Amino acid sequence: MTATVKNVKDEVSSDAKESDNAINFTDHDAKIAENAYYKAESRGFEPGRELDDLLEAEQELTGSARFHGAGAKVS
Repeated sequence: MTATVKNVKDEVSSDAKESDNAINFTDHDAKIAENAYYKAESRGFEPGRELDDLLEAEQELTGSARFHGAGAKVS
């Protein structure tokens, strides 16, 4: 059977209903973005620190950053 967007969405939706540990990545990423925005705001939106803000926000929310080797120092 050929996978269609609807079939994949239905399958993902079904899997999410079966698991209490499912993460809605849309909400997850939105929380990271919001946290990064507030970090940037607190430093006056100084350019050049966007990746640091994002990685720090992600680390605070999840306990780890996705891009450990990206060259940015996350403290």
